[in-house]
Amino acid sequence: MFLALGALGGYAYYYFVGCYNGTCPISGNPYISTLYGMAIGFILTLGDKKPDQPKADQLQAEKNSDTANNETGDKR
Repeated sequence: MFLALGALGGYAYYYFVGCYNGTCPISGNPYISTLYGMAIGFILTLGDKKPDQPKADQLQAEKNSDTANNETGDKR
């Protein structure tokens, strides 16, 4: 979704801000400005992922196994 929004934003940048004489490297070409927008959209997707958090069952199982290991004298 961010890729599509980035592409749309890149093309909008070309359309509304772009340079008309063609000497601007990004905004002078609609394809390049769209690709740059997609790249920015991709970068935004990288920050959108949330780290997996362990479930309560897993935490309880780890806590129980650590307690059992400490009672038997096993050291980690």
